[in-house]
Amino acid sequence: MFTQIIDPLDNLALTCLVALIPVVFLLVLLAVFRLPAWLATLLGSIVTFALAVWVWKMPLDEGSHAYLYGSATGVWNVDWITFWGLILFNTLSISGIFENFRRWLIAQGSMDVRVQTMLFAWAFGALLEGLVGFGYPWAVVAPILISLGISDLNAIRVAAIANNAPVSYGALGAPIIALAAVTGYPLLALSGSVGAVVAVLALLPPWILLYLVSGKEGMKSAWPLAIVGSLGYIAGQYPVAVYLGPYLPDVTGSIVCFIALLTLLRFWQPKAVLAYGGKPVDPALLSQQKGHGLSPAEVWQAWMPFVVLLVVVAAWTGPWSPLPKVTWFTAQVTANAPEIKTTITSAFKFAPWIGGSAILASWIIVAALLIAMGKMKAAQIGEVFRRTFHQMWGALLVGVFIFGLAYIFNFSGMASSLAKGFSTLGTAFIVVAPILGFIGVALSGSNTSTNAMFGKFQALVGIQLGMPPLLLPTLNSVGAEIGKPIAPQTASVGVSTSKFVRKEGDVIRHNMGWTLVLLVYLIVIAVGFYLLHPAIMTTTQ
Repeated sequence: MFTQIIDPLDNLALTCLVALIPVVFLLVLLAVFRLPAWLATLLGSIVTFALAVWVWKMPLDEGSHAYLYGSATGVWNVDWITFWGLILFNTLSISGIFENFRRWLIAQGSMDVRVQTMLFAWAFGALLEGLVGFGYPWAVVAPILISLGISDLNAIRVAAIANNAPVSYGALGAPIIALAAVTGYPLLALSGSVGAVVAVLALLPPWILLYLVSGKEGMKSAWPLAIVGSLGYIAGQYPVAVYLGPYLPDVTGSIVCFIALLTLLRFWQPKAVLAYGGKPVDPALLSQQKGHGLSPAEVWQAWMPFVVLLVVVAAWTGPWSPLPKVTWFTAQVTANAPEIKTTITSAFKFAPWIGGSAILASWIIVAALLIAMGKMKAAQIGEVFRRTFHQMWGALLVGVFIFGLAYIFNFSGMASSLAKGFSTLGTAFIVVAPILGFIGVALSGSNTSTNAMFGKFQALVGIQLGMPPLLLPTLNSVGAEIGKPIAPQTASVGVSTSKFVRKEGDVIRHNMGWTLVLLVYLIVIAVGFYLLHPAIMTTTQ
């Protein structure tokens, strides 16, 4: 068994600086040179492998196996999910079902900008994040908000701030699955710990959204929207995260939020109907509000795919299902890390019936139903795959290279060296943990990649400090979701339907202030959990 060398340079501070080279190199390629993510992660993995062999004396054969197992994990545990999630989304788009769902939703709210913001930016944005992620919620939601009279720049900011809370469970749970893969902690336990922090985090953004679109007075007169919107999302997100895992919390959270808000609007409406900026809507415009024009059958067809997805994935992946536990093949290499009193295992487990396979089954059922109902032609399936591959080939390669990089980073001892160095901060590191996640995603643009890079390092620091095992990896993931509004790669997708194409810098600067407010709020939450409820961050829940 390979034994890690924690301080190969006989100077822990210098060793930690060298261990940070792969991270800094990768982030510079992404944020400064703006290389495509797949190319940056490929080059980053080459540099990481070279340093691992040269400085940390990682055996070439065992290191090669670790990289291979990491890449395979990226393909099977993450790419397999995100690919079929986008296939499902594109099927709904090409068939017209998604447009019908959007039309139906627009007709449910009043012309009040606060109501529409909660329905579209908050609830609908969470649904899009849960299905696809990768900046698509901004791209879809911002044009809707612009049509309500919000300027392009402010509409993008509203969509971005609303997108904060759902990111950890985006793309059908890919970030949490990545975190479980690199830390070795139970997937369900990590899902629950992240869900607990996100549940508290989700209490604040609806108030910010109302303030951004209508000012202080508009926010005060629409307080039921903020309360029902936040609690509705939490009611759908938290139990699913704790008891079913990371695949569906955003989807269920958004659906329960829709139901809660639409129920509220049947019994309560803001006294004054306000436009953007808190100005009253012209009464003449109120009489022009149109219905969705859909038949009851078309409304059911619009909801049908989400019902199928929920039923199939919940039945397939829940704790009662034996399918995810089936394993056909396992391969691993292990390194001993005596100085930090643990072992580091780099493994690939081929479990054929994991969450991605459940999403594939959901898509097959949905596509068959749409074809049977005449909403889609079989020939259009080819267009779905062509569009998805065009959109995702780069992201699929990122899954290969970032996991290979992360496995080498962990297996060689680089993460262990950083953990040893950062543990000198003591319990103050609890403030640093979410900031590292925030910085990682702000530069890399991906919560999944940030968890792959920093997840094991955060776990090792927690071991060194004797903290609850899930606490620091959880804060890494939630810190990463906070940084999304200032991530260049996310912004480049998010502005694609606005006037700010290739002007991501303007958007990032505009989003910065409220993003920092949410980061401070998260740090307060982190300290609160550590001091008041550390038991929820154990792996025994």
